[in-house]
Amino acid sequence: MGANQSNADVVVVLPGIMGSTLGVRGRDGSPAADNLFWAPSGGAVWKLLTRRDSILDHELPEGIGDAHPEDGVEPVALMPDVHAIPGIWTPLKGYDVLVDHLRSLGYREPTGDRPGNLVLAPYDWRLSNRFNGERLGTLVEPVLDRWRAQGGHYADARLVFVCHSMGGLVARWYVEKRGGHEVTRKLITLGTPWRGATNAVEQLVNGVRKGVGPLSINLTSFARSLPSLHQLMPEFACIANGSGYLKTTETTVPELRTEMVADAMAFHTELQEAERGRADSRGMAHLVVGIRQPTNTTVRFADGRATVSESFGAENDYGDGTVPLAGAIGHDERLDTNIAVRVPENHSALQCNRFVLDQVQELLTAKPVRRRDLSSVSVRARVPDLVVEGESLDVDVDTEVDAETGPLGAGPPSSLEVTVHSEQGTVLGREVVSVGGEGSGRASFRDLPPGTHTVTISGTSPSAGVRPVTSSTMIWPGDAPA
Repeated sequence: MGANQSNADVVVVLPGIMGSTLGVRGRDGSPAADNLFWAPSGGAVWKLLTRRDSILDHELPEGIGDAHPEDGVEPVALMPDVHAIPGIWTPLKGYDVLVDHLRSLGYREPTGDRPGNLVLAPYDWRLSNRFNGERLGTLVEPVLDRWRAQGGHYADARLVFVCHSMGGLVARWYVEKRGGHEVTRKLITLGTPWRGATNAVEQLVNGVRKGVGPLSINLTSFARSLPSLHQLMPEFACIANGSGYLKTTETTVPELRTEMVADAMAFHTELQEAERGRADSRGMAHLVVGIRQPTNTTVRFADGRATVSESFGAENDYGDGTVPLAGAIGHDERLDTNIAVRVPENHSALQCNRFVLDQVQELLTAKPVRRRDLSSVSVRARVPDLVVEGESLDVDVDTEVDAETGPLGAGPPSSLEVTVHSEQGTVLGREVVSVGGEGSGRASFRDLPPGTHTVTISGTSPSAGVRPVTSSTMIWPGDAPA
């Protein structure tokens, strides 16, 4: 492959939490790839939770800190399809669309004796982001060395990270704390919780049974054993206390070990201090953030439980449905910072969004890329992460209206189209919702088959001027084994 300025660097793709397949080395010496326990399963997530040697059999020992448990578990590949553990994190789409787009730009993985400039970097997402940040250097630096060794134009190559969600925290640790800044040109983050996500507090405190119907598998102990999930908790003050807000280390977080909460806060503050101390840190950062979706932002504790809210008092900054805007913006920047690109999309689909892919392409190529027209009407959608087979999947939608100036752009449409697709792309249901003068409505789907499905909210025609929003949901089988 001939080199040119646009693909001279080495691109590294890091997925979010749960976005890497995991396996365990066999006692017979077989590789982890032959013994996967967290892997694509045709959307049947319950099989991964209820079968023998499931992910729940790999809970981490108490006090693991930044170490590896030496349990033989290894990351193998990036998840290609929808993946989630109910109640721990948002169901996420896989990474095939993003990787295929990078390949279409000329990036290729190393093969045999041929150097490459594309690194797909799965990691054991159970472990501390510090551990994975240090490990990242051992994966990417040899690839960069081989690429540079070709000489000529290649000799000046550097690393460019394209990170979704928690993958951005791993890359930041490598860049700022493990010397990676010396060989890094750009850090592109898609929906990364630079300052954390309030959902992580609610999930850790309340456990993971909420909202999963008859599911009798107890996931709480597994979730609370993960340093990574703790490190997704907010660094910003989000805990309601009278008329103000506290940080997690300024109060007692119910059900959680104080040392894990303190260590998670230290993770964020150590990164922030390193970034403040390096002048070039802000210049290499490119934040792509999801906006205008209902997003939990603050939390209140009462009787050992956590109750989340989408607002700071009377203010609602929204976010991508998982990461609030307050958590998505790093580098001590204000929410209107110029280093962030804002896309009306859900966290689960940012890495597949066509406008986001255009943004990534421009950042990689430094050439003008024709933008897909961003229409003038934005919509918000509330899509349940999970419902039980036989129950109704209710999708609430509303169009964004400015309190002072009225509807954005040409005004909201009179109707929206809500479509449910299977992972194979089959249309499972389609409903046109009348949003009327209030700009809101509901689509309800019954008799959906078990599986992980995609929900898309769009205009009823291209001329409707609606920015499509995509989310993922899981239909849990009513007869799932306990």
